[in-house]
Amino acid sequence: MKPLVEVRDMCKIYNPGENEVRALDHVSLTIDQGEFVGIIGHSGSGKSTLMNMLGCLDIPTSGSYFLNGKDVSHMSDDELSDIRNVEIGFIFQGFNLIPNLTAQENVELPLIYRGVGKKEREALARESLKMVGLAHRMDHKPSEMSGGQQQRVAIARAIAAKPPVILADEPTGNLDSRSTQEIMNILKDLHKDGRTV
Repeated sequence: MKPLVEVRDMCKIYNPGENEVRALDHVSLTIDQGEFVGIIGHSGSGKSTLMNMLGCLDIPTSGSYFLNGKDVSHMSDDELSDIRNVEIGFIFQGFNLIPNLTAQENVELPLIYRGVGKKEREALARESLKMVGLAHRMDHKPSEMSGGQQQRVAIARAIAAKPPVILADEPTGNLDSRSTQEIMNILKDLHKDGRTV
């Protein structure tokens, strides 16, 4: 079976030449379907750059990246956008919720871009909000929720379309210790359900 994520000899160089910064220097990595992987390192060690590469938000200077068997390292912006839309669920440190939308509407928004019909979209949003323990908060706006609840909405949004890969970039960075534990438990449960995190 092919790995879900395969990075070969990846480099990312900013300002090539005399003042170049090697954010990634010949990184190779394999992640199989269903793994739970943590990427750790000092500030400035390239973690976010690697996450941007894995999430198809940026392309490498050299090397290759295969996601689900597809070489995404040389795709166009439109092709990368399609890959992100189908293959990857993003959870960011900043919740990136739209303030004037309810929790359910925030979760539904990316599904609209995927062309999911209204009834299915509503059902997927409700199901994912229930999974993160927010069945009782679906009609609340972000300003009416705690930071931990807002991050759970962001997780529900990331998982609603059931992408094979969940990328979480410091998902607990802005949260207190109780909320951090809740978010980590949700990620562990997603992993137990077969998601690659």
